[in-house]
Amino acid sequence: MQTMDVDMKVKLIHGFSNKTRIQILECIKDKEKTVSQIIEEIKGNQSNISQHLACLKGCGIIVGRNEGKYIYYSLRNQHIRDLLTMFDVVLEDVENDVACCENHIV
Repeated sequence: MQTMDVDMKVKLIHGFSNKTRIQILECIKDKEKTVSQIIEEIKGNQSNISQHLACLKGCGIIVGRNEGKYIYYSLRNQHIRDLLTMFDVVLEDVENDVACCENHIV
């Protein structure tokens, strides 16, 4: 595997490596939502949520659709939705090990 491929994977995975970003992704997993709806659902603040939305959009994980004065955010495609589901499936298998892991940052 080429170094560039690994670097690109690290960049993509970084998009999923933050609690707030995961909350946003789960929030819009099944239905597109505005920033206000996301803020209300995950109990965040506008500045923080906007920064994370920019990160997710910049990584190509989500897309925004303008409608009037609102931007509706959604997952980029079914592959991203499948990946979020796969995280849940894998976590079921390794949950006890993850819970005991001392080498992680929350």
